[in-house]
Amino acid sequence: MASVPSLAATVHQRVADALSAALPEAGAADPLLRRSDRADFQANGMLALAKKLKGNPRELAGKVVDGISAPELIKEIEVSGPGFLNITLTDEAIVRTLAGRAADDRLGVPYAENAGTTVIDYAQPNVAKEMHVGHLRSAVIGDALRHILEFTGEKTIGRHHIGDWGTQFGMLIQYLIEHPDELAPATDVDGEQAMSNLNRVYKASRAVFDADEEFKERARRRVVALQSGDKETLEIWQRFVDESKVYFYSVFEKLDMEIRDDEIVGESAYNDMMAETARLLEESGVAVRSEGALVVFFDDIKGKDDRPVPLIVQKADGGFGYAASDLSAIRDRALGLKATNLLYVVDVRQSLHFKMVFETARRMGWLNERVTAHNMGYGTVLGADGKPFKTRAGETVRLEDLLDEAAQRAAEVVREKARDLTEEEIQERGAQVGIGAVKYADLSTSPSRDYKFDLDQMVSLNGDTSVYIQYAYARIRSILRKAGETGPVARPELPLAPAERALGLHLDAFGDTVAEAAGEYAPHKVTAYLYQLASLYTTFYDQCPVLKAETPAQVENRLFLCDLTARTLHRGMALLGIRTPERL
Repeated sequence: MASVPSLAATVHQRVADALSAALPEAGAADPLLRRSDRADFQANGMLALAKKLKGNPRELAGKVVDGISAPELIKEIEVSGPGFLNITLTDEAIVRTLAGRAADDRLGVPYAENAGTTVIDYAQPNVAKEMHVGHLRSAVIGDALRHILEFTGEKTIGRHHIGDWGTQFGMLIQYLIEHPDELAPATDVDGEQAMSNLNRVYKASRAVFDADEEFKERARRRVVALQSGDKETLEIWQRFVDESKVYFYSVFEKLDMEIRDDEIVGESAYNDMMAETARLLEESGVAVRSEGALVVFFDDIKGKDDRPVPLIVQKADGGFGYAASDLSAIRDRALGLKATNLLYVVDVRQSLHFKMVFETARRMGWLNERVTAHNMGYGTVLGADGKPFKTRAGETVRLEDLLDEAAQRAAEVVREKARDLTEEEIQERGAQVGIGAVKYADLSTSPSRDYKFDLDQMVSLNGDTSVYIQYAYARIRSILRKAGETGPVARPELPLAPAERALGLHLDAFGDTVAEAAGEYAPHKVTAYLYQLASLYTTFYDQCPVLKAETPAQVENRLFLCDLTARTLHRGMALLGIRTPERL
Protein backbone atom coordinates (compact mmCIF):
# COMPACT_ATOMS: atom_id res chain seq x y z
CA MET A 1 0.00 0.00 0.00
CA ALA A 2 1.13 3.58 -0.63
CA SER A 3 2.74 5.24 2.36
CA VAL A 4 0.72 8.00 4.04
CA PRO A 5 2.55 11.33 3.58
CA SER A 6 4.00 12.80 6.75
CA LEU A 7 2.49 15.93 8.25
CA ALA A 8 5.71 17.73 7.37
CA ALA A 9 5.37 16.70 3.71
CA THR A 10 1.69 17.71 3.60
CA VAL A 11 2.29 21.12 5.19
CA HIS A 12 5.35 21.68 2.99
CA GLN A 13 3.27 21.07 -0.12
CA ARG A 14 0.44 23.38 1.01
CA VAL A 15 2.84 26.24 1.73
CA ALA A 16 4.77 25.65 -1.51
CA ASP A 17 1.54 25.77 -3.51
CA ALA A 18 0.51 29.02 -1.79
CA LEU A 19 3.98 30.45 -2.43
CA SER A 20 3.80 29.62 -6.14
CA ALA A 21 0.32 31.13 -6.39
CA ALA A 22 1.35 34.34 -4.59
CA LEU A 23 4.52 34.73 -6.66
CA PRO A 24 4.28 32.75 -9.90
CA GLU A 25 7.45 34.45 -11.16
CA ALA A 26 9.39 32.72 -8.40
CA GLY A 27 8.71 29.27 -9.85
CA ALA A 28 8.82 26.22 -7.59
CA ALA A 29 10.31 27.88 -4.50
CA ASP A 30 11.21 25.89 -1.37
CA PRO A 31 9.41 27.17 1.76
CA LEU A 32 12.22 25.72 3.93
CA LEU A 33 9.92 24.08 6.45
CA ARG A 34 11.28 22.76 9.73
CA ARG A 35 10.05 21.77 13.19
CA SER A 36 9.93 24.65 15.62
CA ASP A 37 9.70 25.34 19.35
CA ARG A 38 7.43 28.34 18.73
CA ALA A 39 4.83 26.36 16.80
CA ASP A 40 4.59 22.93 15.22
CA PHE A 41 6.46 24.05 12.08
CA GLN A 42 8.20 27.16 10.82
CA ALA A 43 8.72 28.15 7.16
CA ASN A 44 11.76 30.34 6.52
CA GLY A 45 11.82 30.39 2.73
CA MET A 46 10.26 33.83 2.33
CA LEU A 47 13.43 35.64 3.43
CA ALA A 48 15.66 34.22 0.70
CA LEU A 49 12.93 34.54 -1.90
CA ALA A 50 12.19 38.18 -1.04
CA LYS A 51 15.89 38.98 -1.26
CA LYS A 52 16.06 37.35 -4.67
CA LEU A 53 12.99 39.25 -5.92
CA LYS A 54 13.93 42.48 -4.08
CA GLY A 55 10.68 42.48 -2.13
CA ASN A 56 9.51 42.74 1.48
CA PRO A 57 9.58 39.33 3.19
CA ARG A 58 6.76 40.16 5.62
CA GLU A 59 4.50 41.30 2.77
CA LEU A 60 5.33 38.12 0.85
CA ALA A 61 4.62 36.01 3.95
CA GLY A 62 1.27 37.74 4.32
CA LYS A 63 0.32 36.89 0.74
CA VAL A 64 1.23 33.26 1.36
CA VAL A 65 -0.93 33.17 4.50
CA ASP A 66 -3.86 34.64 2.56
CA GLY A 67 -3.46 31.86 -0.03
CA ILE A 68 -3.65 28.98 2.43
CA SER A 69 -7.05 27.56 3.29
CA ALA A 70 -6.79 24.23 5.07
CA PRO A 71 -8.91 24.32 8.25
CA GLU A 72 -8.78 20.51 8.58
CA LEU A 73 -4.97 20.66 8.66
CA ILE A 74 -3.85 24.04 9.98
CA LYS A 75 -5.22 25.49 13.22
CA GLU A 76 -3.20 28.68 13.13
CA ILE A 77 -0.63 30.36 10.90
CA GLU A 78 1.04 33.65 11.73
CA VAL A 79 3.79 35.84 10.34
CA SER A 80 6.64 36.23 12.79
CA GLY A 81 9.77 38.40 12.83
CA PRO A 82 11.13 39.41 9.44
CA GLY A 83 8.85 37.00 7.57
CA PHE A 84 8.82 33.58 9.21
CA LEU A 85 5.63 31.57 9.07
CA ASN A 86 4.73 29.85 12.37
CA ILE A 87 2.30 27.01 11.68
CA THR A 88 0.23 25.13 14.27
CA LEU A 89 -1.69 22.03 13.18
CA THR A 90 -5.08 20.81 14.34
CA ASP A 91 -5.17 17.96 16.83
CA GLU A 92 -7.46 16.11 14.43
CA ALA A 93 -4.90 16.26 11.61
CA ILE A 94 -2.20 14.82 13.87
CA VAL A 95 -4.29 11.85 15.03
CA ARG A 96 -5.75 11.13 11.57
CA THR A 97 -2.30 11.08 10.01
CA LEU A 98 -0.95 8.82 12.75
CA ALA A 99 -3.92 6.48 12.27
CA GLY A 100 -2.96 6.18 8.62
CA ARG A 101 0.63 5.43 9.61
CA ALA A 102 -0.49 2.83 12.14
CA ALA A 103 -2.47 0.95 9.47
CA ASP A 104 0.77 0.39 7.55
CA ASP A 105 3.40 -2.05 8.84
CA ARG A 106 6.04 0.26 7.36
CA LEU A 107 4.94 3.02 9.76
CA GLY A 108 5.23 5.64 7.06
CA VAL A 109 8.73 4.74 5.82
CA PRO A 110 8.67 5.33 2.04
CA TYR A 111 10.40 3.14 -0.51
CA ALA A 112 13.38 4.87 -2.07
CA GLU A 113 12.99 6.15 -5.60
CA ASN A 114 15.20 4.37 -8.14
CA ALA A 115 16.29 1.72 -5.65
CA GLY A 116 19.17 -0.36 -6.93
CA THR A 117 21.65 -2.95 -5.71
CA THR A 118 24.20 -2.05 -3.04
CA VAL A 119 27.17 -4.27 -2.25
CA ILE A 120 28.21 -3.59 1.35
CA ASP A 121 31.79 -4.49 2.26
CA TYR A 122 31.83 -4.85 6.05
CA ALA A 123 32.88 -7.14 8.92
CA GLN A 124 36.33 -8.06 7.62
CA PRO A 125 38.20 -10.22 10.18
CA ASN A 126 41.51 -11.91 9.40
CA VAL A 127 42.01 -15.66 9.03
CA ALA A 128 44.13 -17.22 11.80
CA LYS A 129 43.76 -14.14 14.01
CA GLU A 130 41.39 -13.47 16.88
CA MET A 131 38.85 -10.70 16.40
CA HIS A 132 39.48 -7.66 18.57
CA VAL A 133 37.72 -4.41 19.43
CA GLY A 134 38.97 -2.89 16.17
CA HIS A 135 36.64 -5.23 14.25
CA LEU A 136 33.55 -4.01 16.10
CA ARG A 137 32.61 -0.87 14.20
CA SER A 138 32.78 -2.29 10.68
CA ALA A 139 30.47 -5.14 11.67
CA VAL A 140 27.95 -3.07 13.64
CA ILE A 141 27.75 -0.11 11.24
CA GLY A 142 27.61 -2.33 8.15
CA ASP A 143 24.89 -4.54 9.58
CA ALA A 144 22.73 -1.54 10.55
CA LEU A 145 23.15 0.09 7.15
CA ARG A 146 22.15 -3.14 5.50
CA HIS A 147 18.92 -3.34 7.53
CA ILE A 148 18.09 0.31 6.83
CA LEU A 149 18.79 0.12 3.10
CA GLU A 150 16.83 -3.10 2.64
CA PHE A 151 13.84 -1.66 4.49
CA THR A 152 13.77 1.28 2.09
CA GLY A 153 13.71 -1.03 -0.91
CA GLU A 154 17.38 -1.41 -1.82
CA LYS A 155 18.68 -4.88 -2.67
CA THR A 156 21.82 -5.50 -0.65
CA ILE A 157 24.63 -8.01 -1.11
CA GLY A 158 27.10 -8.50 1.71
CA ARG A 159 30.80 -8.94 1.12
CA HIS A 160 33.11 -9.88 3.98
CA HIS A 161 36.55 -9.22 2.48
CA ILE A 162 38.41 -11.34 5.03
CA GLY A 163 42.19 -11.33 5.14
CA ASP A 164 42.98 -14.82 3.87
CA TRP A 165 45.89 -14.28 1.48
CA GLY A 166 49.39 -12.87 1.39
CA THR A 167 52.85 -13.17 2.94
CA GLN A 168 51.62 -14.05 6.45
CA PHE A 169 50.13 -17.32 5.17
CA GLY A 170 53.40 -18.42 3.66
CA MET A 171 54.95 -17.73 7.06
CA LEU A 172 52.22 -19.57 8.98
CA ILE A 173 52.04 -22.58 6.67
CA GLN A 174 55.81 -23.01 6.55
CA TYR A 175 56.01 -22.86 10.34
CA LEU A 176 53.37 -25.58 10.72
CA ILE A 177 55.06 -27.79 8.15
CA GLU A 178 58.23 -27.53 10.21
CA HIS A 179 56.34 -27.83 13.55
CA PRO A 180 53.44 -30.19 12.72
CA ASP A 181 52.46 -30.84 16.35
CA GLU A 182 51.91 -27.17 17.23
CA LEU A 183 48.26 -27.08 16.14
CA ALA A 184 45.66 -29.26 17.86
CA PRO A 185 43.20 -31.10 15.60
CA ALA A 186 40.04 -29.03 14.96
CA THR A 187 37.84 -31.95 16.06
CA ASP A 188 39.26 -31.78 19.56
CA VAL A 189 38.39 -28.16 20.30
CA ASP A 190 35.60 -25.73 19.76
CA GLY A 191 35.81 -22.77 17.39
CA GLU A 192 37.03 -20.37 20.06
CA GLN A 193 39.78 -22.68 21.28
CA ALA A 194 40.82 -23.55 17.72
CA MET A 195 41.25 -19.85 17.00
CA SER A 196 43.26 -19.35 20.20
CA ASN A 197 45.59 -22.10 19.01
CA LEU A 198 45.84 -20.55 15.54
CA ASN A 199 46.50 -17.14 17.06
CA ARG A 200 49.24 -18.57 19.27
CA VAL A 201 50.87 -20.32 16.31
CA TYR A 202 50.62 -17.14 14.25
CA LYS A 203 52.54 -15.20 16.92
CA ALA A 204 55.16 -17.94 17.14
CA SER A 205 55.63 -18.04 13.36
CA ARG A 206 55.92 -14.24 13.25
CA ALA A 207 58.69 -14.32 15.87
CA VAL A 208 60.68 -16.87 13.82
CA PHE A 209 59.99 -14.96 10.59
CA ASP A 210 61.37 -11.74 12.06
CA ALA A 211 64.47 -13.42 13.57
CA ASP A 212 65.51 -16.07 11.03
CA GLU A 213 66.44 -14.93 7.50
CA GLU A 214 66.56 -18.50 6.18
CA PHE A 215 63.06 -19.21 7.50
CA LYS A 216 61.90 -15.93 5.99
CA GLU A 217 63.12 -17.06 2.58
CA ARG A 218 61.41 -20.47 2.96
CA ALA A 219 58.19 -18.68 3.95
CA ARG A 220 58.37 -16.47 0.86
CA ARG A 221 58.80 -19.52 -1.35
CA ARG A 222 55.75 -20.99 0.39
CA VAL A 223 53.74 -17.90 -0.63
CA VAL A 224 54.66 -18.64 -4.25
CA ALA A 225 53.55 -22.25 -3.75
CA LEU A 226 50.24 -21.03 -2.32
CA GLN A 227 49.61 -18.62 -5.16
CA SER A 228 50.50 -21.26 -7.75
CA GLY A 229 48.06 -23.80 -6.26
CA ASP A 230 50.43 -26.32 -4.63
CA LYS A 231 48.20 -29.10 -3.22
CA GLU A 232 49.82 -29.53 0.21
CA THR A 233 50.02 -25.78 0.77
CA LEU A 234 46.41 -25.22 -0.25
CA GLU A 235 45.16 -28.00 2.04
CA ILE A 236 46.81 -26.42 5.09
CA TRP A 237 45.57 -22.96 4.04
CA GLN A 238 42.01 -24.27 3.64
CA ARG A 239 42.17 -25.73 7.15
CA PHE A 240 43.06 -22.28 8.51
CA VAL A 241 40.16 -20.73 6.64
CA ASP A 242 37.61 -23.35 7.75
CA GLU A 243 38.61 -23.20 11.42
CA SER A 244 38.62 -19.39 11.32
CA LYS A 245 35.11 -19.32 9.85
CA VAL A 246 33.76 -21.44 12.70
CA TYR A 247 35.23 -18.90 15.10
CA PHE A 248 33.95 -15.92 13.09
CA TYR A 249 30.43 -17.32 13.17
CA SER A 250 30.57 -17.76 16.95
CA VAL A 251 31.61 -14.12 17.48
CA PHE A 252 29.05 -12.76 15.02
CA GLU A 253 26.39 -14.86 16.74
CA LYS A 254 27.26 -13.14 20.02
CA LEU A 255 26.88 -9.84 18.16
CA ASP A 256 23.43 -11.04 17.09
CA MET A 257 24.40 -10.73 13.43
CA GLU A 258 23.66 -13.11 10.59
CA ILE A 259 26.68 -13.81 8.40
CA ARG A 260 26.09 -15.90 5.27
CA ASP A 261 28.82 -18.25 4.11
CA ASP A 262 28.39 -17.31 0.45
CA GLU A 263 29.05 -13.67 1.34
CA ILE A 264 32.45 -14.39 2.89
CA VAL A 265 34.55 -13.55 -0.16
CA GLY A 266 38.10 -12.85 0.94
CA GLU A 267 41.22 -11.59 -0.79
CA SER A 268 41.91 -15.07 -2.15
CA ALA A 269 38.71 -15.01 -4.21
CA TYR A 270 40.22 -12.34 -6.47
CA ASN A 271 43.60 -14.05 -6.91
CA ASP A 272 42.77 -15.30 -10.41
CA MET A 273 41.53 -11.85 -11.48
CA MET A 274 44.49 -9.74 -10.40
CA ALA A 275 46.79 -10.44 -13.36
CA GLU A 276 44.01 -9.48 -15.77
CA THR A 277 43.21 -6.38 -13.74
CA ALA A 278 46.85 -5.33 -13.96
CA ARG A 279 46.91 -6.02 -17.72
CA LEU A 280 43.78 -3.95 -18.33
CA LEU A 281 45.16 -1.06 -16.28
CA GLU A 282 48.49 -1.09 -18.12
CA GLU A 283 47.01 -1.49 -21.61
CA SER A 284 44.62 1.41 -21.02
CA GLY A 285 47.43 3.65 -19.81
CA VAL A 286 45.74 4.23 -16.46
CA ALA A 287 48.67 2.43 -14.77
CA VAL A 288 52.32 2.83 -15.81
CA ARG A 289 55.61 1.14 -15.02
CA SER A 290 57.81 2.98 -12.54
CA GLU A 291 61.00 1.47 -11.15
CA GLY A 292 59.73 -1.95 -12.21
CA ALA A 293 56.36 -1.64 -10.42
CA LEU A 294 52.95 -1.04 -11.99
CA VAL A 295 51.49 2.10 -10.43
CA VAL A 296 48.84 4.77 -10.83
CA PHE A 297 49.69 8.44 -10.22
CA PHE A 298 47.38 11.27 -9.12
CA ASP A 299 47.92 15.00 -9.57
CA ASP A 300 46.37 15.90 -6.22
CA ILE A 301 48.03 13.26 -4.04
CA LYS A 302 51.59 14.08 -3.03
CA GLY A 303 53.83 13.18 -0.13
CA LYS A 304 57.04 14.56 1.30
CA ASP A 305 59.05 16.94 -0.86
CA ASP A 306 55.94 17.31 -3.04
CA ARG A 307 56.66 13.93 -4.61
CA PRO A 308 53.66 12.04 -6.04
CA VAL A 309 52.28 9.15 -3.96
CA PRO A 310 51.32 6.32 -6.31
CA LEU A 311 48.86 3.47 -5.92
CA ILE A 312 50.94 0.30 -6.31
CA VAL A 313 49.02 -2.34 -8.26
CA GLN A 314 51.91 -4.75 -8.84
CA LYS A 315 55.26 -4.70 -7.07
CA ALA A 316 58.55 -4.87 -8.91
CA ASP A 317 58.96 -8.53 -7.91
CA GLY A 318 55.65 -9.37 -9.59
CA GLY A 319 53.61 -9.70 -6.40
CA PHE A 320 50.19 -8.10 -6.06
CA GLY A 321 49.09 -5.92 -3.16
CA TYR A 322 45.81 -4.70 -1.71
CA ALA A 323 45.16 -2.35 -4.63
CA ALA A 324 45.06 -5.24 -7.11
CA SER A 325 42.57 -7.23 -5.03
CA ASP A 326 40.42 -4.15 -4.28
CA LEU A 327 40.29 -3.16 -7.94
CA SER A 328 39.48 -6.75 -8.92
CA ALA A 329 36.70 -6.72 -6.34
CA ILE A 330 35.25 -3.55 -7.89
CA ARG A 331 35.32 -5.20 -11.32
CA ASP A 332 33.53 -8.24 -9.92
CA ARG A 333 30.93 -6.23 -8.01
CA ALA A 334 30.19 -3.73 -10.77
CA LEU A 335 30.35 -6.04 -13.78
CA GLY A 336 29.55 -9.45 -12.25
CA LEU A 337 27.05 -8.59 -9.50
CA LYS A 338 25.59 -5.65 -11.48
CA ALA A 339 25.77 -3.40 -8.42
CA THR A 340 24.69 0.22 -8.66
CA ASN A 341 26.32 1.22 -5.36
CA LEU A 342 29.46 -0.02 -3.62
CA LEU A 343 29.58 0.79 0.08
CA TYR A 344 32.80 0.19 2.04
CA VAL A 345 32.69 0.22 5.86
CA VAL A 346 36.40 0.43 6.64
CA ASP A 347 38.73 2.20 9.06
CA VAL A 348 39.06 5.91 8.30
CA ARG A 349 42.83 5.40 8.20
CA GLN A 350 42.33 3.61 4.87
CA SER A 351 40.58 6.61 3.34
CA LEU A 352 43.51 7.66 1.15
CA HIS A 353 43.90 4.12 -0.18
CA PHE A 354 40.25 3.92 -1.18
CA LYS A 355 40.30 7.43 -2.63
CA MET A 356 43.05 6.26 -5.01
CA VAL A 357 41.33 2.92 -5.71
CA PHE A 358 38.00 4.60 -6.53
CA GLU A 359 39.65 7.20 -8.78
CA THR A 360 41.52 4.45 -10.63
CA ALA A 361 38.28 2.53 -11.11
CA ARG A 362 36.60 5.68 -12.45
CA ARG A 363 39.40 6.20 -14.97
CA MET A 364 38.82 2.62 -16.12
CA GLY A 365 35.05 3.17 -16.37
CA TRP A 366 34.26 0.49 -13.77
CA LEU A 367 32.80 3.27 -11.62
CA ASN A 368 30.65 5.77 -13.47
CA GLU A 369 27.27 7.52 -13.35
CA ARG A 370 25.51 4.15 -13.06
CA VAL A 371 27.87 2.60 -10.50
CA THR A 372 29.02 4.69 -7.54
CA ALA A 373 31.31 3.91 -4.62
CA HIS A 374 31.28 5.38 -1.12
CA ASN A 375 33.81 4.89 1.68
CA MET A 376 32.16 4.87 5.12
CA GLY A 377 35.41 5.52 6.96
CA TYR A 378 34.82 4.99 10.68
CA GLY A 379 36.71 6.32 13.69
CA THR A 380 38.51 4.50 16.48
CA VAL A 381 37.11 2.92 19.65
CA LEU A 382 38.86 4.67 22.53
CA GLY A 383 39.39 3.76 26.16
CA ALA A 384 38.53 5.99 29.11
CA ASP A 385 41.94 7.67 28.70
CA GLY A 386 41.05 8.83 25.20
CA LYS A 387 43.59 6.50 23.60
CA PRO A 388 42.86 3.42 21.43
CA PHE A 389 41.10 0.85 23.64
CA LYS A 390 43.59 -1.63 25.18
CA THR A 391 43.71 -4.05 28.08
CA ARG A 392 45.53 -3.04 31.27
CA ALA A 393 48.49 -5.01 29.97
CA GLY A 394 48.48 -2.85 26.85
CA GLU A 395 47.16 -5.56 24.54
CA THR A 396 44.29 -5.26 22.08
CA VAL A 397 40.95 -6.20 23.66
CA ARG A 398 39.48 -9.45 22.35
CA LEU A 399 36.03 -8.79 20.92
CA GLU A 400 34.41 -11.87 22.47
CA ASP A 401 35.68 -10.90 25.94
CA LEU A 402 34.24 -7.43 25.53
CA LEU A 403 30.85 -8.79 24.43
CA ASP A 404 30.74 -11.33 27.27
CA GLU A 405 31.44 -8.59 29.81
CA ALA A 406 28.74 -6.36 28.31
CA ALA A 407 26.18 -9.16 28.58
CA GLN A 408 27.17 -9.85 32.20
CA ARG A 409 27.01 -6.17 33.19
CA ALA A 410 23.60 -5.86 31.56
CA ALA A 411 22.34 -9.00 33.33
CA GLU A 412 23.16 -7.31 36.66
CA VAL A 413 21.09 -4.27 35.63
CA VAL A 414 18.19 -6.50 34.54
CA ARG A 415 18.39 -8.49 37.79
CA GLU A 416 18.09 -5.31 39.86
CA LYS A 417 14.88 -4.34 38.04
CA ALA A 418 13.45 -7.82 37.44
CA ARG A 419 10.20 -8.63 39.19
CA ASP A 420 8.91 -11.79 37.55
CA LEU A 421 11.87 -13.08 35.51
CA THR A 422 13.64 -16.41 36.07
CA GLU A 423 17.44 -16.54 36.19
CA GLU A 424 17.45 -18.03 32.69
CA GLU A 425 15.32 -15.14 31.44
CA ILE A 426 17.59 -12.63 33.20
CA GLN A 427 20.63 -14.07 31.38
CA GLU A 428 18.78 -14.06 28.06
CA ARG A 429 17.63 -10.46 28.52
CA GLY A 430 21.11 -9.55 29.76
CA ALA A 431 22.62 -10.71 26.47
CA GLN A 432 20.02 -8.78 24.46
CA VAL A 433 20.47 -5.64 26.54
CA GLY A 434 24.27 -5.87 26.74
CA ILE A 435 24.89 -6.51 23.06
CA GLY A 436 22.30 -3.88 22.21
CA ALA A 437 24.11 -1.41 24.48
CA VAL A 438 27.43 -1.99 22.69
CA LYS A 439 25.82 -1.62 19.26
CA TYR A 440 23.84 1.47 20.20
CA ALA A 441 26.86 3.27 21.67
CA ASP A 442 28.71 2.63 18.43
CA LEU A 443 25.81 3.63 16.15
CA SER A 444 24.82 6.73 18.12
CA THR A 445 28.17 8.29 17.21
CA SER A 446 28.64 9.66 13.70
CA PRO A 447 30.65 6.89 11.98
CA SER A 448 33.62 9.10 11.11
CA ARG A 449 34.15 10.14 14.74
CA ASP A 450 36.03 8.31 17.49
CA TYR A 451 34.12 7.34 20.64
CA LYS A 452 34.97 6.20 24.15
CA PHE A 453 34.02 2.69 25.17
CA ASP A 454 32.42 3.02 28.60
CA LEU A 455 30.41 -0.06 29.62
CA ASP A 456 29.06 1.58 32.78
CA GLN A 457 27.47 4.34 30.72
CA MET A 458 26.37 1.98 27.94
CA VAL A 459 24.24 -0.18 30.25
CA SER A 460 22.87 2.76 32.22
CA LEU A 461 19.13 3.23 32.51
CA ASN A 462 19.66 6.98 32.25
CA GLY A 463 20.75 9.05 29.29
CA ASP A 464 21.15 8.30 25.62
CA THR A 465 21.48 4.51 25.80
CA SER A 466 19.74 1.56 24.22
CA VAL A 467 18.81 0.36 27.72
CA TYR A 468 16.74 3.51 28.25
CA ILE A 469 14.92 2.84 24.96
CA GLN A 470 14.45 -0.87 25.70
CA TYR A 471 12.94 -0.10 29.10
CA ALA A 472 10.59 2.46 27.52
CA TYR A 473 9.44 -0.24 25.10
CA ALA A 474 8.99 -2.83 27.87
CA ARG A 475 7.01 -0.30 29.95
CA ILE A 476 4.61 0.30 27.04
CA ARG A 477 4.14 -3.43 26.46
CA SER A 478 3.31 -3.79 30.17
CA ILE A 479 0.66 -1.05 29.91
CA LEU A 480 -0.89 -2.67 26.84
CA ARG A 481 -1.05 -6.01 28.67
CA LYS A 482 -2.71 -4.38 31.70
CA ALA A 483 -5.30 -2.75 29.42
CA GLY A 484 -6.84 -6.20 28.94
CA GLU A 485 -9.73 -6.10 26.47
CA THR A 486 -9.50 -2.33 26.02
CA GLY A 487 -7.56 -1.83 22.82
CA PRO A 488 -5.83 1.11 21.15
CA VAL A 489 -8.19 3.21 19.01
CA ALA A 490 -7.36 6.51 17.31
CA ARG A 491 -9.82 9.23 18.34
CA PRO A 492 -9.27 12.26 16.05
CA GLU A 493 -12.17 14.12 17.63
CA LEU A 494 -10.43 14.43 21.00
CA PRO A 495 -8.26 17.40 22.00
CA LEU A 496 -4.61 16.57 22.71
CA ALA A 497 -2.57 17.56 25.74
CA PRO A 498 0.80 19.25 25.00
CA ALA A 499 2.72 16.02 25.77
CA GLU A 500 0.42 14.06 23.44
CA ARG A 501 0.96 16.58 20.63
CA ALA A 502 4.75 16.49 21.04
CA LEU A 503 4.76 12.69 21.00
CA GLY A 504 2.42 12.54 18.00
CA LEU A 505 4.42 15.01 15.93
CA HIS A 506 7.63 13.08 16.61
CA LEU A 507 5.99 9.76 15.71
CA ASP A 508 5.02 11.34 12.40
CA ALA A 509 8.70 12.02 11.60
CA PHE A 510 9.81 8.36 11.68
CA GLY A 511 9.44 7.73 7.95
CA ASP A 512 11.29 10.89 6.94
CA THR A 513 14.08 10.12 9.43
CA VAL A 514 14.66 6.57 8.14
CA ALA A 515 14.61 7.77 4.53
CA GLU A 516 17.18 10.44 5.40
CA ALA A 517 19.38 7.96 7.26
CA ALA A 518 19.31 5.59 4.27
CA GLY A 519 20.11 8.34 1.78
CA GLU A 520 23.01 9.68 3.83
CA TYR A 521 24.30 6.33 5.19
CA ALA A 522 23.73 7.80 8.66
CA PRO A 523 22.46 5.25 11.22
CA HIS A 524 23.18 7.74 14.02
CA LYS A 525 20.15 9.73 12.83
CA VAL A 526 17.95 6.75 13.67
CA THR A 527 19.46 6.41 17.16
CA ALA A 528 18.93 10.14 17.83
CA TYR A 529 15.31 9.84 16.70
CA LEU A 530 14.64 6.81 18.93
CA TYR A 531 16.20 8.38 22.01
CA GLN A 532 14.07 11.50 21.55
CA LEU A 533 10.99 9.32 21.01
CA ALA A 534 11.64 7.43 24.26
CA SER A 535 12.20 10.75 26.07
CA LEU A 536 8.96 12.24 24.73
CA TYR A 537 7.12 9.08 25.72
CA THR A 538 8.50 9.35 29.26
CA THR A 539 7.13 12.90 29.49
CA PHE A 540 3.80 11.73 28.07
CA TYR A 541 3.69 8.86 30.60
CA ASP A 542 4.38 11.24 33.49
CA GLN A 543 1.83 13.87 32.44
CA CYS A 544 -0.97 11.88 30.77
CA PRO A 545 -2.57 8.98 32.68
CA VAL A 546 -3.30 6.18 30.23
CA LEU A 547 -5.40 3.50 31.92
CA LYS A 548 -6.85 6.06 34.37
CA ALA A 549 -7.66 8.71 31.78
CA GLU A 550 -10.87 10.71 32.27
CA THR A 551 -13.01 8.96 29.63
CA PRO A 552 -13.01 5.56 27.89
CA ALA A 553 -12.37 7.32 24.56
CA GLN A 554 -9.33 9.06 26.02
CA VAL A 555 -8.04 5.72 27.34
CA GLU A 556 -8.31 4.26 23.83
CA ASN A 557 -6.62 7.26 22.22
CA ARG A 558 -3.73 7.19 24.67
CA LEU A 559 -3.38 3.44 24.23
CA PHE A 560 -3.20 4.17 20.50
CA LEU A 561 -0.29 6.56 21.09
CA CYS A 562 1.35 3.96 23.35
CA ASP A 563 0.93 1.20 20.79
CA LEU A 564 2.29 3.27 17.89
CA THR A 565 5.23 4.38 20.01
CA ALA A 566 6.05 0.77 20.90
CA ARG A 567 5.81 -0.34 17.27
CA THR A 568 8.04 2.53 16.17
CA LEU A 569 10.65 1.82 18.87
CA HIS A 570 10.61 -1.87 17.95
CA ARG A 571 10.97 -1.21 14.23
CA GLY A 572 13.64 1.44 14.68
CA MET A 573 15.75 -0.73 16.98
CA ALA A 574 15.39 -3.68 14.59
CA LEU A 575 16.80 -1.48 11.82
CA LEU A 576 19.86 -1.02 14.03
CA GLY A 577 20.13 -4.76 14.71
CA ILE A 578 19.06 -4.36 18.37
CA ARG A 579 16.39 -6.44 20.11
CA THR A 580 13.58 -5.03 22.24
CA PRO A 581 12.54 -7.53 24.95
CA GLU A 582 8.84 -7.57 25.82
CA ARG A 583 9.59 -7.75 29.55
CA LEU A 584 12.49 -6.30 31.51
